[in-house]
Amino acid sequence: MDAALLTIAPAAPEPIYRQIVEQLRRMIVSGQLKPGERLPSVRDVAGQHAINPMTVSRAYSLLEGESLLVRQRGTGMTVAATRSTHSAHERMQLLEPRLHDLARAIRELELSTPHVLDRLNQLLEDQDERHA
Repeated sequence: MDAALLTIAPAAPEPIYRQIVEQLRRMIVSGQLKPGERLPSVRDVAGQHAINPMTVSRAYSLLEGESLLVRQRGTGMTVAATRSTHSAHERMQLLEPRLHDLARAIRELELSTPHVLDRLNQLLEDQDERHA
């Protein structure tokens, strides 16, 4: 995995370590990161994104505590050997908190559901094109 695959938004309300945790958790559960795959070093991630190495270390430690990552002596952190597939329900559970936040923001901003869904579909199509 390349450290540049993580998207860090320093101005976001969510702490940076949580951004890292959530992104890596989604990549592991979705199968984008395979069991045994090596993660970039704390120093590499911190340098790539100009963040404090302790922030990255905290994120990695939390995922290690969830048994999603394993510390390998001499090689750093790797994705833990877990079930190779996770159900759609398990993956949806990871998305659920963000969906609640999004629904609340849509209501607070008084946006129409069809307009938001059209924009979401457009963003998903853009992502599909980038990953094709």
